[in-house]
Amino acid sequence: MSTLSPLPALTTRGFAALLLCASSLLVTGCSKTAETAPTEVNVQAEHPERGGIAEQITVDATLAPLAQAAISPKVTAPVKKFYVQRGSRVSAGQLLATLENSDLEAAALDNKGAYTAAQGTYDIATGATVPEDTVKAQTDLAQATANLNLAQSIVNSRAQLFSEGAIPGRDLDTAKAALVQAQAAQDIAKQHLDAVQKVSHKAALESAQGQLTSAQGKYLGAQAQLSYTEIRSPIAGVVTDRPLFAGETASAGTPVITVMDTSALLAKLHLSQIQSQQLSLGAPATITVPGVTDPVPAKVSLISPALDPGSTTVEVWLRLANAKGTLKAGTPVHTTVTGRSASIALIVPVEAIQTDPDGVSKFVMVIKRDGTAAKRPVTLGIHNSESAQVLSGLATADMVITTGAYGLDEGTKVKVGAAQADDAGKKAGGDKD
Repeated sequence: MSTLSPLPALTTRGFAALLLCASSLLVTGCSKTAETAPTEVNVQAEHPERGGIAEQITVDATLAPLAQAAISPKVTAPVKKFYVQRGSRVSAGQLLATLENSDLEAAALDNKGAYTAAQGTYDIATGATVPEDTVKAQTDLAQATANLNLAQSIVNSRAQLFSEGAIPGRDLDTAKAALVQAQAAQDIAKQHLDAVQKVSHKAALESAQGQLTSAQGKYLGAQAQLSYTEIRSPIAGVVTDRPLFAGETASAGTPVITVMDTSALLAKLHLSQIQSQQLSLGAPATITVPGVTDPVPAKVSLISPALDPGSTTVEVWLRLANAKGTLKAGTPVHTTVTGRSASIALIVPVEAIQTDPDGVSKFVMVIKRDGTAAKRPVTLGIHNSESAQVLSGLATADMVITTGAYGLDEGTKVKVGAAQADDAGKKAGGDKD
C-alpha cells in the first residue's frame, strides 16, 4: 500500500510574502479601475469680429394695392352697357359703364325747360316790367305835381280878383277845392312812386330771382341724377372685379366695378411701439414673395403717428414697385425691415448667446488659456438672425464657443475641432468593412 508524499510546508516568512504580493496586486488593480482619463468636449469656437451690423425686423404681411376704388352707383337701374372687362387698364375719369336712363333724361329735359322759362321771366322782370312800373309812377307824380301847380296859380289869381271885387267868392272857393284835390293827387302819386322804388321793385326782383334759382336747382338735380347713370373711374388702374353683366340690375350702394392701382404695392405691417421707434421713412426692406426667387426690395413709406387702439401696435407701410404687374394684391409675403444699425461693432454669432435661468441675463462660454470653458456675462445691443452686437463683456482676443456650449459646465476641458464627426466617419467606415 503506497502513500502520498506530503506537500512541503510553507514557512511563515514565505506565506507572509505570498499574502503581501496578493494584497499588492489587489490594490493595484483597484486603483487602475478607479482612475479615469480627463474628458474633453469637442466644440467650435471663434474670436469676436469688428464690423457692421443692422437689426432685422421680420413680419408676415399681405400685399395691398396702392389705391383701390369699389365703384357703386347712386341709383338703382339695369346696366345698359359695359365698356371694360376684368384686366382692362383704365385712366381716371374714364367711362366704365352706363345704366338705363331714359326716364332720367326726360326729367332732366323737363327741368331744363322750366329753368329756361324762369330765366326768361327774370329777364322780363329786370328788363321791362320793373322799369315800366317805375317810369309810370314817375310820370303820374309829375302830372299830379303839374296839376297841383296849376291849381295853386288859379287860387292865387282868383284871390287877387276877389280882393278887387271882380269875381264872386264862389269862384274862389271852387279854385281852393280844386287845389286841395290836386294836392291829394300829388301826395298819392308820390307815395306810389316811393312804394314802387322801395318795395315793389325789390319784391319783384326777389320773386323773379327766387323762381329762377328754384328752377336752376331742379335742373341741376335732374342732371346729377342723370350723371349717376354713368359709371366713371375715380383713379387710374386695372379692373379687378366686375360681378354683373349687361342687362342685370345694379343696386345703389353695391359695387359693380372694382379698380386697383397696382403700379406699386403696399405691405402693411403691425409692429410693437419699440420696434417702430427704430424705423425711419425710407428705411430699406426686403419682401419674400412665394414663387419669386429673389427678395423684392422695398422701402418704408409710412409710419403711423398713433397706436392702433385695438392691438396697441403701430401700422407701418412698405412700398415696392410693381410697374410690370408681376406681383398680385392679396399675396401673403414675408417682410424684413432694416432697423437700427452700427458700422463698427463687436460681433459674435447669435448661436453663441445663451440666456440665464432668470430669462433676462445673457452670457457666452469662452475658452481660457488652460483649455477649459468659462462663463462670461455679456451685454447685447443690435442683433439679427445671424449675429449679435456685444456692448460689454468680451474682447476681440477672447475665444467664444459657438457650437457645443449649451449645457457645458465651467471648467470642462474643451477641444476646438470636429473630432466627433471624424470618429463617426471612422465608425461608419469600419461598419462598412
